[in-house]
Amino acid sequence: MFHPVVAGGDPSESLNSMYAVIALGGKQYRVSKGERIVVDRQAHEPGATFKAPVVLASDGKKMHATEAELKPVVVSVRVKEHKLGPKVHIRTYKAKKSSSRRMGYRSQQTVVEVESIAFGKKGTDDGA
Repeated sequence: MFHPVVAGGDPSESLNSMYAVIALGGKQYRVSKGERIVVDRQAHEPGATFKAPVVLASDGKKMHATEAELKPVVVSVRVKEHKLGPKVHIRTYKAKKSSSRRMGYRSQQTVVEVESIAFGKKGTDDGA
C-alpha cells in the first residue's frame, strides 16, 4: 500500500495518530492533544481558552481537508503564558567612517496548550 511521505516524520505515524494543523499568527502548526507550542503573541490573557482555525485534520482513519469536512472540527487551545523570545543582537558598522551601532530585539511570544481536538457535530473529544 502506498503511504504518503510527510516532511519530518514517519509516514505511518501520520495515518495512525490524531492531529490537526492550526493557523495562528500567520503560521501553521501541526498539533496533537496535550501538546504545548510557542507561537507569536496572541491577544488572549493567560488562562483563556479559544478555538484555533483548523486548516487540516486527521482522526487517525481519515484526513479532513475541505471546508465542509473541517466545519465540525474544533481545536480548543488554552493560553499558558506570555514570554519574550531569545535576544537577537544586531550590529551595524560602516568601514572607514568610525561609525558602529548596537541594537537588540526580543520577540513577544505566547505558550499555548492544545486541550482537545473534537471531530463531528456532537462536539465530543476523540482524544480521550
